[in-house]
Amino acid sequence: MKQTDLPLAAMERLLRRAGADRVSEDAKEALREVLEEIAVEIGQDANDLAKHAKRTTVRAEDIKLASK
Repeated sequence: MKQTDLPLAAMERLLRRAGADRVSEDAKEALREVLEEIAVEIGQDANDLAKHAKRTTVRAEDIKLASK
């Protein structure tokens, strides 16, 4: 089983905030998988930006720039 960092309860809250009345377990798991993949990609890009700026610390500005 793959290790995950995002709780399924948070996925349900996000989907309900988006207007869903009911959310299946499969939908929560699928959203978690997609969001974790996107988060890792953004994190890698943000880390590259920090390194390019000769920093070892990833800052909020790196995350924001990497997410565009």
